[in-house]
Amino acid sequence: MRIAVLSSGGKDSSAAWWWAMCRGWDVVAIVTVKIQDGDSHMFQVPTTNWVENQAHLAGISWIGVPASGSVEDEIEALERELSQLDIDAVVSGALRSDFQKQRLDCMCQRLDIHSFSPLWHQSPIEHLRGMVNAGFEIMITSVSCEGLDHNWLGCVLDESALSKLHELSLQHRFNVDGEGGEYETFVLGGPIWPRSFKVEGEKQYSANRGLYKIHSVF
Repeated sequence: MRIAVLSSGGKDSSAAWWWAMCRGWDVVAIVTVKIQDGDSHMFQVPTTNWVENQAHLAGISWIGVPASGSVEDEIEALERELSQLDIDAVVSGALRSDFQKQRLDCMCQRLDIHSFSPLWHQSPIEHLRGMVNAGFEIMITSVSCEGLDHNWLGCVLDESALSKLHELSLQHRFNVDGEGGEYETFVLGGPIWPRSFKVEGEKQYSANRGLYKIHSVF
Protein backbone atom coordinates (compact mmCIF):
# COMPACT_ATOMS: atom_id res chain seq x y z
CA MET A 1 0.00 0.00 0.00
CA ARG A 2 1.49 3.31 -1.11
CA ILE A 3 0.15 6.19 0.94
CA ALA A 4 0.40 9.91 1.56
CA VAL A 5 -0.02 11.22 5.10
CA LEU A 6 -1.69 14.58 5.66
CA SER A 7 0.34 16.24 8.40
CA SER A 8 0.28 19.56 10.23
CA GLY A 9 3.21 18.52 12.40
CA GLY A 10 0.91 18.13 15.39
CA LYS A 11 -0.04 15.20 17.58
CA ASP A 12 -2.98 13.76 15.63
CA SER A 13 -1.35 13.64 12.22
CA SER A 14 1.83 12.27 13.82
CA ALA A 15 -0.19 9.47 15.44
CA ALA A 16 -1.83 8.68 12.08
CA TRP A 17 1.61 8.68 10.40
CA TRP A 18 2.92 6.23 13.01
CA TRP A 19 -0.18 4.03 12.58
CA ALA A 20 0.54 3.74 8.85
CA MET A 21 4.18 2.88 9.51
CA CYS A 22 3.17 0.17 12.01
CA ARG A 23 1.05 -1.44 9.31
CA GLY A 24 4.13 -1.72 7.11
CA TRP A 25 2.77 0.59 4.43
CA ASP A 26 5.01 2.61 2.14
CA VAL A 27 4.71 6.26 3.16
CA VAL A 28 5.71 7.98 -0.07
CA ALA A 29 4.91 11.57 0.94
CA ILE A 30 4.04 13.80 3.85
CA VAL A 31 1.59 16.44 2.61
CA THR A 32 0.92 19.71 4.41
CA VAL A 33 -1.77 22.22 3.49
CA LYS A 34 -0.19 25.61 4.15
CA ILE A 35 -2.82 28.29 4.79
CA GLN A 36 -1.64 31.56 3.29
CA ASP A 37 -4.12 33.93 4.88
CA GLY A 38 -6.21 33.70 8.06
CA ASP A 39 -7.59 30.62 9.78
CA SER A 40 -8.91 27.35 8.42
CA HIS A 41 -11.95 25.18 9.19
CA MET A 42 -10.08 22.12 7.88
CA PHE A 43 -6.40 22.34 8.77
CA GLN A 44 -4.05 23.55 11.49
CA VAL A 45 -2.28 26.83 10.79
CA PRO A 46 0.52 27.40 13.38
CA THR A 47 3.91 25.60 12.96
CA THR A 48 3.02 23.89 9.66
CA ASN A 49 6.10 25.43 8.03
CA TRP A 50 8.23 23.06 10.13
CA VAL A 51 6.67 19.79 8.94
CA GLU A 52 9.31 19.66 6.21
CA ASN A 53 11.93 19.16 8.94
CA GLN A 54 9.97 16.21 10.33
CA ALA A 55 9.64 14.60 6.92
CA HIS A 56 13.32 15.16 6.09
CA LEU A 57 14.46 13.52 9.35
CA ALA A 58 12.23 10.53 8.59
CA GLY A 59 13.67 10.28 5.06
CA ILE A 60 10.32 10.91 3.37
CA SER A 61 9.42 13.41 0.67
CA TRP A 62 7.47 16.46 1.80
CA ILE A 63 4.91 18.38 -0.25
CA GLY A 64 3.59 21.79 0.79
CA VAL A 65 0.22 22.76 -0.68
CA PRO A 66 -0.53 26.51 -0.52
CA ALA A 67 -4.20 27.37 -0.02
CA SER A 68 -6.20 30.48 0.80
CA GLY A 69 -8.08 29.33 3.88
CA SER A 70 -11.47 28.80 2.24
CA VAL A 71 -12.71 25.20 2.38
CA GLU A 72 -13.23 25.04 -1.38
CA ASP A 73 -9.74 26.26 -2.19
CA GLU A 74 -8.12 24.01 0.42
CA ILE A 75 -9.75 20.86 -0.92
CA GLU A 76 -9.23 21.79 -4.57
CA ALA A 77 -5.54 22.57 -4.03
CA LEU A 78 -5.02 19.36 -2.06
CA GLU A 79 -6.87 17.27 -4.62
CA ARG A 80 -4.77 18.68 -7.49
CA GLU A 81 -1.57 17.80 -5.67
CA LEU A 82 -2.65 14.32 -4.64
CA SER A 83 -3.85 13.52 -8.17
CA GLN A 84 -0.23 13.73 -9.33
CA LEU A 85 1.01 11.12 -6.85
CA ASP A 86 1.16 7.37 -7.41
CA ILE A 87 -0.64 6.41 -4.20
CA ASP A 88 -3.34 3.99 -3.07
CA ALA A 89 -4.58 5.92 -0.05
CA VAL A 90 -4.47 9.03 2.11
CA VAL A 91 -4.11 8.83 5.89
CA SER A 92 -5.29 11.70 8.08
CA GLY A 93 -5.47 12.45 11.79
CA ALA A 94 -9.17 13.33 11.83
CA LEU A 95 -10.63 12.74 15.30
CA ARG A 96 -14.28 13.80 15.51
CA SER A 97 -14.91 16.49 12.91
CA ASP A 98 -17.51 15.16 10.48
CA PHE A 99 -16.98 18.36 8.48
CA GLN A 100 -13.33 17.48 7.93
CA LYS A 101 -13.66 13.74 7.47
CA GLN A 102 -16.55 13.91 4.99
CA ARG A 103 -14.67 16.30 2.73
CA LEU A 104 -11.50 14.23 2.81
CA ASP A 105 -13.48 11.03 2.14
CA CYS A 106 -15.30 12.62 -0.82
CA MET A 107 -12.02 13.94 -2.23
CA CYS A 108 -10.46 10.47 -2.06
CA GLN A 109 -13.54 8.97 -3.68
CA ARG A 110 -13.13 11.34 -6.63
CA LEU A 111 -9.45 10.36 -6.84
CA ASP A 112 -10.37 6.66 -6.63
CA ILE A 113 -8.12 6.06 -3.63
CA HIS A 114 -8.78 4.98 -0.03
CA SER A 115 -9.22 7.39 2.87
CA PHE A 116 -8.07 6.24 6.32
CA SER A 117 -8.70 8.08 9.60
CA PRO A 118 -7.27 5.69 12.21
CA LEU A 119 -7.97 7.99 15.17
CA TRP A 120 -11.65 8.44 14.36
CA HIS A 121 -13.70 8.62 17.60
CA GLN A 122 -10.91 7.36 19.82
CA SER A 123 -11.22 8.23 23.52
CA PRO A 124 -9.57 11.68 23.77
CA ILE A 125 -7.62 11.12 26.96
CA GLU A 126 -6.62 7.56 26.03
CA HIS A 127 -5.40 8.83 22.66
CA LEU A 128 -3.13 11.32 24.42
CA ARG A 129 -1.96 8.86 27.06
CA GLY A 130 -1.13 6.35 24.36
CA MET A 131 1.03 8.85 22.53
CA VAL A 132 2.87 9.99 25.65
CA ASN A 133 3.46 6.38 26.70
CA ALA A 134 4.76 5.57 23.20
CA GLY A 135 7.39 8.30 23.54
CA PHE A 136 5.88 11.12 21.50
CA GLU A 137 7.07 14.54 22.67
CA ILE A 138 4.04 16.77 22.17
CA MET A 139 4.68 20.49 22.57
CA ILE A 140 1.77 22.91 22.97
CA THR A 141 2.19 25.75 20.49
CA SER A 142 -1.05 27.69 20.88
CA VAL A 143 -3.80 28.14 23.47
CA SER A 144 -7.18 29.78 22.97
CA CYS A 145 -9.63 28.79 25.69
CA GLU A 146 -10.45 29.51 29.30
CA GLY A 147 -8.30 27.40 31.60
CA LEU A 148 -5.18 27.33 29.43
CA ASP A 149 -2.96 30.34 30.06
CA HIS A 150 0.35 31.36 28.49
CA ASN A 151 2.29 29.12 30.88
CA TRP A 152 1.25 26.16 28.70
CA LEU A 153 2.99 27.61 25.65
CA GLY A 154 6.09 25.54 24.86
CA CYS A 155 5.09 22.88 27.40
CA VAL A 156 5.94 19.30 26.38
CA LEU A 157 3.33 16.85 27.63
CA ASP A 158 4.49 14.17 30.05
CA GLU A 159 2.34 12.12 32.44
CA SER A 160 2.21 14.92 35.01
CA ALA A 161 1.36 17.68 32.52
CA LEU A 162 -1.22 15.47 30.84
CA SER A 163 -2.93 14.80 34.18
CA LYS A 164 -3.08 18.54 34.85
CA LEU A 165 -4.43 19.18 31.35
CA HIS A 166 -7.13 16.57 31.95
CA GLU A 167 -8.11 18.16 35.27
CA LEU A 168 -8.38 21.59 33.64
CA SER A 169 -10.46 20.21 30.79
CA LEU A 170 -13.00 18.83 33.25
CA GLN A 171 -13.01 22.01 35.31
CA HIS A 172 -13.33 24.43 32.38
CA ARG A 173 -15.24 22.11 30.04
CA PHE A 174 -12.90 22.13 27.05
CA ASN A 175 -11.81 19.22 24.86
CA VAL A 176 -8.76 17.61 26.45
CA ASP A 177 -7.46 16.67 22.98
CA GLY A 178 -7.89 20.21 21.63
CA GLU A 179 -10.33 19.03 18.98
CA GLY A 180 -12.31 22.27 19.29
CA GLY A 181 -9.24 24.43 18.66
CA GLU A 182 -8.53 24.94 22.37
CA TYR A 183 -4.84 24.33 21.75
CA GLU A 184 -2.52 23.17 18.98
CA THR A 185 0.69 21.20 19.02
CA PHE A 186 3.98 20.40 17.32
CA VAL A 187 5.65 17.02 17.85
CA LEU A 188 9.35 17.19 18.71
CA GLY A 189 10.09 13.48 18.77
CA GLY A 190 8.73 9.97 18.92
CA PRO A 191 8.99 6.51 17.34
CA ILE A 192 8.75 7.93 13.80
CA TRP A 193 12.14 9.65 14.00
CA PRO A 194 15.68 8.56 14.89
CA ARG A 195 16.12 11.51 17.27
CA SER A 196 14.19 14.40 18.81
CA PHE A 197 14.10 17.97 17.56
CA LYS A 198 15.15 21.02 19.50
CA VAL A 199 13.39 24.31 18.90
CA GLU A 200 13.96 27.98 19.58
CA GLY A 201 11.04 30.34 19.82
CA GLU A 202 9.14 32.88 21.88
CA LYS A 203 5.78 33.23 23.58
CA GLN A 204 3.31 35.70 22.11
CA TYR A 205 -0.02 36.18 23.84
CA SER A 206 -2.97 38.48 24.37
CA ALA A 207 -5.92 38.31 26.76
CA ASN A 208 -7.60 35.36 25.04
CA ARG A 209 -5.00 33.69 22.81
CA GLY A 210 -1.37 32.66 23.02
CA LEU A 211 1.15 31.37 20.50
CA TYR A 212 4.57 29.82 20.85
CA LYS A 213 6.21 31.13 17.70
CA ILE A 214 8.95 28.77 16.59
CA HIS A 215 11.94 30.48 15.02
CA SER A 216 14.10 27.44 14.32
CA VAL A 217 13.94 23.65 14.46
CA PHE A 218 17.13 21.62 14.55
